[in-house]
Amino acid sequence: QFQSFQNHRGEKNFVFLTKKIEPSPVLETAPLSDGLKKELAQKKFSGPTFTESYSWPPVAWGYDVVVISHQGNDPLLHIPPVLTLLQLHSAYQALPNTSGVCISLILCPGRKKAQLVFDLLKTYGKGCRDLHPMLIILGQNKEAASHVEMQGCEVVVTTPYNLLRLLEHNVWLLCRLCHLVLDEIEVLFSDTAEQMFTILDYYKKATAQVRGNLPHQIIAVGTQWNKHITPLIKEFMNDPYIVITVVKEAAIYGNVEQVVQPCMNSNKTAELLKILDFTHRNLQKVLVFTDSVSEVEMIHKALKSNSVVSLKKHKESKCNPRCVLERWRKMHSSGSPVVLVLTDDCLQPLGITDATCVIHFSFPSPRVLGQRLRSMTDNFCTVIKDSSVDQEHTRAKSVILLTENGSCHTPGILHYLKHAEAEIPKELHDLAARVLESEGDEKFSRPLCASLKTFGICKNRTACPDRHQINLSIDTAQNIPDEMIETPERVTILPLLIVHATNYFGQIVKQKDQYTIVAKEMRDYFRVPGHRISVNSVEKSALYGLCEGAVCHRVQVVENPAKEEENVVCKVTIKYIDEGRTSQVNSDQLLHLPARFQSLPPQAVEIIVCRVKPIDNEIEWNPKVTDYIARKIKGKLHHAKVVQTLGKTVWVDPMVGVTSLSSLRMWINEYNIRSEILSTGLGTDNPEHVAEIQKLCRHMTVLDHAENLEHFTKEDTAGLEEASSPQDTSIQENSPESCDTSASSPCDDVAQTKEVEDSTLHQPKGCHPQIKWFQDNETVTVKVQILSAADSKCEFSKEKVAFSAYSGEKLYLADLELHQSIIAEKSTCVIKDTEAVILLVKEKPGAWCKLLKNKNVHVSLDFEHWEESEDERPFAVG
Repeated sequence: QFQSFQNHRGEKNFVFLTKKIEPSPVLETAPLSDGLKKELAQKKFSGPTFTESYSWPPVAWGYDVVVISHQGNDPLLHIPPVLTLLQLHSAYQALPNTSGVCISLILCPGRKKAQLVFDLLKTYGKGCRDLHPMLIILGQNKEAASHVEMQGCEVVVTTPYNLLRLLEHNVWLLCRLCHLVLDEIEVLFSDTAEQMFTILDYYKKATAQVRGNLPHQIIAVGTQWNKHITPLIKEFMNDPYIVITVVKEAAIYGNVEQVVQPCMNSNKTAELLKILDFTHRNLQKVLVFTDSVSEVEMIHKALKSNSVVSLKKHKESKCNPRCVLERWRKMHSSGSPVVLVLTDDCLQPLGITDATCVIHFSFPSPRVLGQRLRSMTDNFCTVIKDSSVDQEHTRAKSVILLTENGSCHTPGILHYLKHAEAEIPKELHDLAARVLESEGDEKFSRPLCASLKTFGICKNRTACPDRHQINLSIDTAQNIPDEMIETPERVTILPLLIVHATNYFGQIVKQKDQYTIVAKEMRDYFRVPGHRISVNSVEKSALYGLCEGAVCHRVQVVENPAKEEENVVCKVTIKYIDEGRTSQVNSDQLLHLPARFQSLPPQAVEIIVCRVKPIDNEIEWNPKVTDYIARKIKGKLHHAKVVQTLGKTVWVDPMVGVTSLSSLRMWINEYNIRSEILSTGLGTDNPEHVAEIQKLCRHMTVLDHAENLEHFTKEDTAGLEEASSPQDTSIQENSPESCDTSASSPCDDVAQTKEVEDSTLHQPKGCHPQIKWFQDNETVTVKVQILSAADSKCEFSKEKVAFSAYSGEKLYLADLELHQSIIAEKSTCVIKDTEAVILLVKEKPGAWCKLLKNKNVHVSLDFEHWEESEDERPFAVG
């Protein structure tokens, strides 16, 4: 029989039960083993909490249990009673003697939560005999599952994806399973519903084949009800105990009808009267909630004038709560509909729980909505709703009057109603969007979301505290100087601080590097003892010198402790502006930094490797991957192609570890970072990453966009070859001279090369068209982008192609000095609607590392027609 327990000492103490449970509110009487109680007491465990006092008993009795609570993400809701059950050796004597299988399995929604549960099992398992918990996190490499040894393991902690990998290798894994715990059930079902039902099917078949009277138990714990919990209960559980300590979640389980009624603010009272148009067949007990005394009086008067008998209660009314409650009960028992108009602060003293309908005359906050729904708990359904049963006549109902004025709480109410699968009018969506837009403006000074930058997506933008749009004043406050990325098709990067597997801070290294010169001068300067002058007063954001052994750094104070007396040494937080890392040092270690050392911009840039993300929809990298990459790349030179910049952040794809063979003027590609991550089995492809970042950056103004991205059309002068795997090595030309040639200007202000100027001396100046190229072993295809070309000319010589054509009234000219020779008489040019396609026949078959002798901002590689995967073949540009 359904029980509703309310502790009036605090509104938080609400519980909805489908079966009676006698709570265990103190540790001494809790149904736990003595050893575990002792361990909990030693760890100064403050529980059991209100929810634990109701959830522990049925779990410890071995029943199937569903627990929904604000505390539902706390593993201690299930760990102590499960550990107690595992001490009952007699219950497991009939288990088949099969090695490599477990008795208890805890499924968690992600690696991080699984690690937390595992750590708690180790902590509290000390008070238990023979407990051998095991955390299993596997990569996608097929052989990983075959290496897992579970001999003597009683409890396994893992995630749905990892369990399915194990089951592919060991189908008998669940044959001895007695206790299946589903931690954060709403996340498991919302993120991995398909995997969860596959696992549950495995479990059902495994338990059906076991002979003997063995305990089988499913424990589902979470913070929210989920629609998939219904089939879980019906198909896989045996008459479970359901414990819900969140009123709004109990209302969803209890099949409360949620209605949103749009109306004009001037017409609210008329709308209320329509809703209260009772029929004698369906007697209702209605509460009308509002947030002001004046509205209570106004509504009560309107109802009276329309012959609706009603009661009223607010803090200024003379009638005490007991009197109102008696009249509430008496009116209904006499066969009349009963309406009570009240303010929210009067509900708790009245203690009403038998209302059949609540009407929200004033728009509620999510917290207030829960308080109001609590007044109908006696009419929540206590069985899983079934469409074949007509329950409309007893179904509790909640009606929200929505006016054009809206509320700051509309997004929260919208979220709940979606969760409750209610019918939602367009007006609520529009009002919520307006509020979210204004909240987005409030976030505008926050940092740009790290997940958005790193993976191109943020899984929960509503809850994320950070910004998800460009703020020019922040994001472009410090741009990377153009001279640092002269050739974006290949920059040299030195990672110095590894944040995680794909995010680093470091430097873009140039052959004629100004920072190297400044660092040497700074080192020489501070070698002189008289130059090492400690600062007396430290200022936030100021630049100082810091000597660590023979190395001298430029540092900036980012956090200064509360002002103390002068000359007192204190700890300050500093940032190494040329490396990106932060640290704490004593204030007396900071040295005066001459102005000539401060003029060079900070050299540290943020580096993000694109197109790879953690497996299993994880939002953070496994520390094993980060540690592996950190050991491999920190402090070592890499070549990379820049695909996007924003302020001091560069996105690169690929990024390749290189070794210089100076005597041969060659670079050897040792590894590709993306390929290294994929090879661990803990990373997977993220093909939308670059497109999402470029889409994000398009929100910048056209001017800033053009200035920041102009160099991405520049042509590389020395090809960068991408290593396909850790074992593959490739060799590329190291030609520093070509990197120093000057770039051409944009189209409309183009300054043609001297040769082109001479050949067109008596012609109007033309624009250089955009050109893309690709190749095979025998030919090079050059696509000149030009609309409706007229009067076209294309002249071929052994090492040169001269193209000209009109598009409308504009003349386009391209004079291309080729990197290698062609057979001029076999080369052709075909004019199409949107382009001219030039086919160059190579004099000698083989791959060209670039198209032109000198770089040209208008020429780039056509990756769409690149024949092989970029992870399997070196690449270069014109």
